[in-house]
Amino acid sequence: MKRILDQLVLLIFSFTTVLLTQMDTAFVISFLIAVIYISANYFIGSRSFHLITSAVFIVLAVFFPVLLAFLPSVLYNCLWYKNHIGMAALCIVAICRILPDSPPLFLLLVLGSGISLLLCFQTDRHEQLELRFKKTRDDSTELNLLLKEKNHALLEKQDYEVYTATLKERNRIAREIHDNVGHMLTRSILMTGAIRMVNKNPALESSLLQLEETLNTAMTNVRESVHDLHDESINLKEALTGLTDAFTFCPIHMDYDMGYDVPRDIKYSFITIIKEALNNIIRHSNASDVHLVVREHPGLYQLIIEDNGTAKTGGNGLGLTNMKDRVEALSGTMQLQTKNGYRIFITIPKKEE
Repeated sequence: MKRILDQLVLLIFSFTTVLLTQMDTAFVISFLIAVIYISANYFIGSRSFHLITSAVFIVLAVFFPVLLAFLPSVLYNCLWYKNHIGMAALCIVAICRILPDSPPLFLLLVLGSGISLLLCFQTDRHEQLELRFKKTRDDSTELNLLLKEKNHALLEKQDYEVYTATLKERNRIAREIHDNVGHMLTRSILMTGAIRMVNKNPALESSLLQLEETLNTAMTNVRESVHDLHDESINLKEALTGLTDAFTFCPIHMDYDMGYDVPRDIKYSFITIIKEALNNIIRHSNASDVHLVVREHPGLYQLIIEDNGTAKTGGNGLGLTNMKDRVEALSGTMQLQTKNGYRIFITIPKKEE
């Protein structure tokens, strides 16, 4: 756009030459030729096209000197395209055809040529600065995106480390309860039973029996708490990674995209189903590649186990039946596909809280 404004200024300046010449048909035709020349070079933007049009303009200017009234605009284009030969030819034609007949007009065109040189230099500098600004802006935007990605990755890593540490702490607490409180309660139950066996005082029998029942109830509660803590502390990703690392029958690739708050029954069902599926691949398939997808969606959990082999037995085995039972118990669906390999597709809806 700035180039058009520069050319418009130069065209307006060229009209000042009518003070030293006359406004006739030849001048109007020269103006139209100059406008066509400027517009064509601006919109086509080809150096070869510019060289051709400049050569045509110079040849016409030799025979029709009135075209040189628009010398500043033509010189601007030559400066823009770095056409130094065209600039020299235009200057020679102007000296030969304008200077001898009208020195004042020649000086006016020299002034206009200086203006075109200044405008072209300023516009070139402006375009270079604009390119540098855009490059700096793009680099800054790219750097900001990279920083955001790194920050996001660091936050995810931090969340995962917190999650892992939480699970380890639950496991530690479960072990402490099992090893210390559980053992002491067990010893207390045994001692209470022994005291009941040797007790000769009927008045203490009821109290000892009540104490033994209380200790048994406490032991049951401790066991339940330990099991709950242990079950909640299962890291699904680590468990599945362990299964895939131990699977050496053929290459296996896992895509894991699950959140941290996965229900306990989903964890155990997925672990059991994947164990059974990998075992079936070893026993009944000739697969050379296995792909495992474990993904959480807004409304459901998804499990896909697929390979590129063909099952050597039918699809009604006990293992598949157990898989279906587990999925149905979670109100999910299970589909089997045997086209282009063997594929187990499982979806389990999330329970509304």
